[in-house]
Amino acid sequence: MSTLVVGGGAAGCLCAVLCAKGGEDVVLLEKNEKTGKKLFITGKGRCNLTADYPPDEFLNGVVHGGKFLRSAVYSFTPQDTKNFFENLGVTLVTERGNRVFPQSGKSSDITRAFERALKESNVTVYLGSEVKNTVKEGDVFKVRTTDGREFFSDKLVIATGGKSYPSTGSTGDGYRFAEKFGHTVTKPVPSLTSLFTTENVKPLCGLSLKNVTLWATSPSGKNLDGQFGEMLFTDRGLSGPIALTLSTVLNRESGATLHLDLKPALSHEKLDARILRDFEERKNGDLKNVTRALLPERLNLYVLSRAGLDPDKKVNSVTKEERKRLVSVVKDLTFGFAGVAPFEEAVVTSGGVNLKELTPKCASRLCEGLYFAGEVTDCDAVTGGYNLQIAFSTAAAVASDILARMDKRTQTL
Repeated sequence: MSTLVVGGGAAGCLCAVLCAKGGEDVVLLEKNEKTGKKLFITGKGRCNLTADYPPDEFLNGVVHGGKFLRSAVYSFTPQDTKNFFENLGVTLVTERGNRVFPQSGKSSDITRAFERALKESNVTVYLGSEVKNTVKEGDVFKVRTTDGREFFSDKLVIATGGKSYPSTGSTGDGYRFAEKFGHTVTKPVPSLTSLFTTENVKPLCGLSLKNVTLWATSPSGKNLDGQFGEMLFTDRGLSGPIALTLSTVLNRESGATLHLDLKPALSHEKLDARILRDFEERKNGDLKNVTRALLPERLNLYVLSRAGLDPDKKVNSVTKEERKRLVSVVKDLTFGFAGVAPFEEAVVTSGGVNLKELTPKCASRLCEGLYFAGEVTDCDAVTGGYNLQIAFSTAAAVASDILARMDKRTQTL
C-alpha cells in the first residue's frame, strides 16, 4: 500500500505524517526547496495555527463549505490540532479572539516540528520536485515531475494549496490536476484581502482605526455583510481585519457600496449632541480645530471635505443643515467598491474543487484513490486561524479514510 502526497504545506505535511504513522508507505512531493513555505509567513510570521473553539462554534467562521466540513472538523478539532503540535514539543499560547500561536511567536517552530514529524514517521520527502503530469493507469497513479522523476502509487493526495501568495508555490496546480481527473473547479478568487475603492484614499494611507463598523450593500441596497473592529487605510482602499473579513463576501460581487461608521458607539442623535456641545464650547474656533477632538487629523480633514464643509469656517456660523451633514458622513462614510486585491496579496483562495464531487472524507467520487485536502477544495473561512484548521481537518479526514481502507484490505488478505 502506498500513498503519494503532492504539496508540502499544512495539509500535505499533516496528511503524510498521519498516514505514515498508520503504516502507509508515503512519498511527499514539494515543488519548493523546503516544506511549509507558506506556513512560514502566516500570521505575519507568527503562524496562527487554529481558532480554539468547539467544532460547532468553529464552523460559524466558515464562509464556504461549512456543511461539507462538519464531519472533518468534528473528527479533527482545533483541540486535536493543539495536541498534535504540543506532542511534537511546540509550546502554544491562546491569544485574543481564541487565536493559537507558538509561544515563541515564531512560525519556524511549526515548520521545524513538521520536518521532525516527517522524518520520524519515515515519510520520503522529495524537495524541488514540481509535478508536471498526473495520470491513472488501471489502479495505479503515475506522477511525473519536471526533473524527470516518475512515481507510482495506488492513492494520490492533492494538497497543493490555492492561488494566494503564488511566490510560495501556490500557483493553482491542483486545479489543473483535478480537472484532468474529471473534476469541476469553482472559479478561484482572492479572499481575506484588501478592498479597493473608487475614491482616492491616498491621503489616509497608513491610518489605523479601532472600534469602527464597516459594512457593504449591493447595488439594490441589500445589506451584504458587516464587521466591527480594526481597519487600516491603504493607498488604494481599505485593509485590516474587518476589511479582510468583508472580502470573503465581496470577492464575487460588483457594484457594491462600502459604508464606514466612525463612531458606532454613538447614535446619530448622541453624536449630533456631542458636536453641538463642542461647538458651543468653542464658538469662535475654526471648524477643523473643533472637530479635531472627534477624529484623527487626516481623517478629520477628509471627512469635512466629504461633507462639503469649509475646514476654516468658524463653528458659530455652521448651520444646522451643515452639522447634520457632518454627522451623516461620520456615521456613514461611503466608498464605491472597485474590487479586491489580487492573489499576490490574498491570505487564502476562495473557490476550488467542487465539494459535491467529494465525500466527507475528501475522497473523489469520480476517481477511486484520489483525494483533495486543504485550500485546493472549495472551502474558506474568516481570518483568525480558521483556514489552517480547515487544512488540518481535511488532511486528517483523508488520512483516516486511507488508513481505514488499508485495514479493510489487510483483513481480506
